[in-house]
Amino acid sequence: MSDLSKYRNIGIFAHVDAGKTTTTERILKLTGKIHKTGEVHDGESTTDFMDQEAERGITIQSAAITAFWKDYRMNIIDTPGHVDFTVEVYRSLKVLDGGIGVFCGSGGVEPQSETNWRYADESGVARLIFVNKLDRVGADFLKVVDQVENVLGAKPLVMTLPIGREDTFTGVVDIMSKKAYIWDDSGLPENFKVEDVPADMVDDVDMYYEQMVETAVEMDDDIMMAYMEGEAPTEEQIKACIRKGTNELAFFPTYCGSAFKNKGIQLVLDAVVDYLPSPTEVPAQPLTDERGDPTGQVATVAIDEPFRALAFKIMDDRFGALTFIRVYSGVLKKGDTILNSFTGKTERIGRMCEMEADERIELDSAQAGDIIAVVGMKNVQTGHTLCDPKNECTLEAMVFPDPVISIAVKPKDKGSTEKMGVAIGKMVAEDPTFIVETDEDSGETILKGMGELHLDIKVDILKRTFGVELEVGQPQVAYRETITQAIEDSYTHKKQSGGSGQFGKIDYRIKPGEQNTGLAFTSSVVGGNVPKEFFPAIEKGFKSMMETGPLAGFPVLDVEIELYDGAFHAVDSSAVAFEIAAKGAFRQSMPKAGPQLLEPVMKVDVYTPDDHVGDVIGDLNRRRGMIKDQEAGNTGVRVKSDVPLSEMFGYIGHLRTMTSGRGQFSMEFSHYAPCPMNVAEEVIAAEKAKKDA
Repeated sequence: MSDLSKYRNIGIFAHVDAGKTTTTERILKLTGKIHKTGEVHDGESTTDFMDQEAERGITIQSAAITAFWKDYRMNIIDTPGHVDFTVEVYRSLKVLDGGIGVFCGSGGVEPQSETNWRYADESGVARLIFVNKLDRVGADFLKVVDQVENVLGAKPLVMTLPIGREDTFTGVVDIMSKKAYIWDDSGLPENFKVEDVPADMVDDVDMYYEQMVETAVEMDDDIMMAYMEGEAPTEEQIKACIRKGTNELAFFPTYCGSAFKNKGIQLVLDAVVDYLPSPTEVPAQPLTDERGDPTGQVATVAIDEPFRALAFKIMDDRFGALTFIRVYSGVLKKGDTILNSFTGKTERIGRMCEMEADERIELDSAQAGDIIAVVGMKNVQTGHTLCDPKNECTLEAMVFPDPVISIAVKPKDKGSTEKMGVAIGKMVAEDPTFIVETDEDSGETILKGMGELHLDIKVDILKRTFGVELEVGQPQVAYRETITQAIEDSYTHKKQSGGSGQFGKIDYRIKPGEQNTGLAFTSSVVGGNVPKEFFPAIEKGFKSMMETGPLAGFPVLDVEIELYDGAFHAVDSSAVAFEIAAKGAFRQSMPKAGPQLLEPVMKVDVYTPDDHVGDVIGDLNRRRGMIKDQEAGNTGVRVKSDVPLSEMFGYIGHLRTMTSGRGQFSMEFSHYAPCPMNVAEEVIAAEKAKKDA
């Protein structure tokens, strides 16, 4: 069995374009995993293996790779930076023990870095900071360090300083050893010399060394007392203190370099080994019951415990369906039978493998601390717990944000319909934030996702990977209708055409019902004027008409109908006659009862930096929003409001423009509310034009 103290499960996360994937490539090159480094701008990087990733130069799926550095095993996950794919970051952070936050030397702390940093804080993940791209124009290491402190509210611990700036950037000074690492112009990571600190940097290095030691010794009272009495701590003692502080999130060791130019990566790898936790050093994962409430038990990372693992990603590739799992405790062998505690079903483990981006290495067993992929699991979804059938448990489940945008699609030809069904099934299993519904009113397929780019890429995958040609429609709003006045009315259905006829007379009252109730039908007929056996037929007639309202043909909500009298004919009356009478009554009376259009209102939760709150609130008001609440947080404000859905299309792009890309929002359906007159007239006119066409 492997030594768990030599494991490091780490993720690399940052804003779009800060250089995460390039940093991952360099780590793989240095650890001997790849021999030719692929570049993102050439579309050849190892971890960006989807066509859409290579073309757009962005990471969409998180990719898992195993590499080795100085006898230490690293499971590395390269995550996306774009806001539409934050769920990939979120679910990767759930199963990692440590992370490297990459920041651009010239861009600094960008909006998405804030979101990812917040997720990492919530998940309690220890992190190193790597300030990348110091060879770029405008790069300033200390400015970024300052931003980490002020924007993220985090405490960076400077561990290296850059030698030179922009195009004169040649290497870094390691503050711990007070040595300069200088690379030559060959661009090869191994071509560097270790020299003395340049004369003009000696004072700065001494100052940062003092700061580093003072911050580190605060983590150990004995070492701190000795230091106060003038006894200098050893390098081992300082490292032990920094490791403790990093794992307790007291501070974040901060490094600098240029991944593209291969400068400074070795020191970051050494820091992963020295300061980031092994699987046994992170807080044990809490166990919950089926409802998600903690049971008070935890999954201790140990080989001799019962088997427990979390499925954190599902991916379909050219080899079949892969389920990525993080093993928290116990051992998993080929041929074992395990229980999915969510579905209550058991599965037999066939093939297991270790992932090298899209290459695979077959395994016979896996143990606590491993991140592996299992081939061909059937009913497992993201967030499901896999465990020993004799020791059933549930690991803390993942919670995903609801989709915020939807589009209607339909296949261009009959042959694509079946293909689309299969493809969408696979895509929904892979991505919990991608939801597919069928609109019962129009029969169209509705795709819902986290943003316009998210859905754009889903449509692209359907076209290219699965060969499904689609027609993509405009976003649609599901309006409803109701009534505002109570009326009393009567309707007689009479038909005579030789032989027995049809007859049914009903007297009824119609009035507005309770909110969100649909149809409430009651009867108060006395004296047998309408026999009881016809009541179900009358209710059925009214109910069938609720699907198409009198204004624009939208379904009708919230109506109470009371049958209080009527008449029947001993021969000609029948259930069919009374059902037809109810349908005619509905058509006759609904237009008289003050019909009104209802629109869906969404509960909207906007997160914005402090300096944009006024703009965001003003914009929500212009969208007919009602502001409900404001909550101030560390780095911004949450504004809660109710806004009509029809006003929210394209909002994400608008919000990002307004808040320099730092705003985010989520929304979910709240209730139906009356439509203002001018909006209702436009909708009714548009529906009428659609029908006429």
